[in-house]
Amino acid sequence: MVLPCRNICRKTVSLLSITAWVRAANILPPLGQPTKSGSPGQFEYVGESGVSGQQIFLGTPNKVFIIDKTEGNTMQVAEHPAWASEYDIRTNSVRPMDVLSSTFCAGGSVLGNGTWMNVGGNQAVTTNGDQAASQTGGGPYDDWDGRKAVRFFTPCDDGSCNWIDDPKMYMDSPRWYPTLETLENGSIIIIGGCINGGFVNGNFVNDAGQNNPTYEFYPSTGPKLPLGILNNTLPANLFPLTWLLPSGKLFIQSNWGAEIFDYKKAVETTINNIPHAVRTYPASAATAMLPLTPANNWTATIVFCGGSNVQPDQWFNQTLNFAAYPTDSSCVRITPDVSHDWSDDDSLPEGRSMGSFIALPDGTFFLGNGANTGVAGYGVNISWTIGHSYADHPIFSPLIYNPNAPSGSRFSREGLGNSTIPRMYHSSATLLPDGSIFVTGSNPNPDYTVGPNVAYPTEYRVERFYPSYYSKTRPNPQGILDQLSYGGSYFNVTLALDDLAGDYNNVKSTTVVVIRPGFSTHAMNMGMRFVQLETSYTVSDKGGITLHVSQLPPNPAIIAPGPAMIFVVVNGVPSVGQFIMLGTGQLGTQPTLSPQALPVASLATNPSPSSPHGVEHRNSASAIYWQPGAVIAIISVAVAVVLTLIS
Repeated sequence: MVLPCRNICRKTVSLLSITAWVRAANILPPLGQPTKSGSPGQFEYVGESGVSGQQIFLGTPNKVFIIDKTEGNTMQVAEHPAWASEYDIRTNSVRPMDVLSSTFCAGGSVLGNGTWMNVGGNQAVTTNGDQAASQTGGGPYDDWDGRKAVRFFTPCDDGSCNWIDDPKMYMDSPRWYPTLETLENGSIIIIGGCINGGFVNGNFVNDAGQNNPTYEFYPSTGPKLPLGILNNTLPANLFPLTWLLPSGKLFIQSNWGAEIFDYKKAVETTINNIPHAVRTYPASAATAMLPLTPANNWTATIVFCGGSNVQPDQWFNQTLNFAAYPTDSSCVRITPDVSHDWSDDDSLPEGRSMGSFIALPDGTFFLGNGANTGVAGYGVNISWTIGHSYADHPIFSPLIYNPNAPSGSRFSREGLGNSTIPRMYHSSATLLPDGSIFVTGSNPNPDYTVGPNVAYPTEYRVERFYPSYYSKTRPNPQGILDQLSYGGSYFNVTLALDDLAGDYNNVKSTTVVVIRPGFSTHAMNMGMRFVQLETSYTVSDKGGITLHVSQLPPNPAIIAPGPAMIFVVVNGVPSVGQFIMLGTGQLGTQPTLSPQALPVASLATNPSPSSPHGVEHRNSASAIYWQPGAVIAIISVAVAVVLTLIS
């Protein structure tokens, strides 16, 4: 891979900046209550995205960034249709953004320094998705080949940030439908995809002639390397479902197959096939890693719900009516670092493909979008498609999934209203800082397609879904740090009695959680993760309420370095999320420290508040939190930097 000459590929790291990180972190100002009202359990139409939301991510507390495929959108930028936009969730206004290469079915994730990557895509196309005569620009869309493209974006909130999309930056290999996962050192592994965009020889999925059964890294560590599971799981092996495990290995699920991949040693260990259904694209099940918590010792369990039981030979049957083919309703779990056995979970109330799981700060998951029949994708001149869509019967009703509820009661629709917008192929969703969910997209068409007779038109409408906690009074914690280390000294967060809903006993169940919302595309949120921090508490005789909060577990594989949000949750009601940085904010080996033991939890028998918070605390945005043990961390990072330079 050719690397851009930017700060994210430098091999030298300022020891002074690392010293500043291990020595001090700023205390963030409290955020209070959400600035927007919303009806719990309901969807609300809030605005227009300008381009269709094939891919989205939350880049700042106020901005969602949207990436479309090359098509004839009405919004213009640089004298051609826009294929990306910036959506301001405060004002519901949109700014067009310019990307030059074809991003159709690209993958994405965020590096450990906060820069987002978007890689791969399709050949340059003209109208109706047809291949363009020139792959280096030309009318009418003036796009260029995106299959090897590497695009970078460093978010900001002032509207001045733009995509860096340079033809001199490219991967070692063309990839359409690749998967990205951020690793312990903040670099990214790029997995799979196929060589040619478009349905080859009329097939709806991948075939041996266009398969790319390899992986590579960014920053580059050399040429692409082979990955056997992608040879063994044709044809439905695109967007292979991949998670970094706390063991430091990768779990990969593709078509019916699954494996543990030790990417450091390039060793693949095949495990039992996933039961009941195909979960990868285009069957496109809803998938998520469940919360990693002190109670489960931050052990990863992954859940898969829905998809399709289409068999390998059926994908090539062009007379099979995929749009009418029933979807699957089964859900299965696996805990790969503990056991390679699959277990059944509660089933969905109906079959669903293209559903999206979104982690909520109360430890539950929103499940929305998708269809009751069919699979992802679209085609032209096919008798059985619905318009162009390979799916039909959109599901408008969401679900809430509680992974810790007793078996048989984990899915609920109680108090939930329906959307009115079909969210089919190329729809997406992500968590917002106020705990609501941003939902947009849907475009099972080869180009921008609208009109009264279009079954499933190109969709620009943006909705927000408001979970049950949305209108409740939020905790307003003080003392949240803007940067967390892997291990090290705990920090103190203070709460008022009002934050505990007037009951000191609620401090016993109060949690502090870190959520990385991920990069949303094709029913996945690449990199989405939920980690609960270890806490204890002290409630003094005078009513002072202090949460003692550990730093991140001293293992970057539990949650990789980079940007995330932190929430304090009381009785299932989260504070407004704060943007924080996990780790050093630089690429490279992350220093780990021994966690400082938390004070024993203590609740006074009859606390009596004498002030709003009852205890002394820092609440200035410029306050500094000093970490004991910094010298050890400085030394360890210095050694790591020296070793990196030597290598």
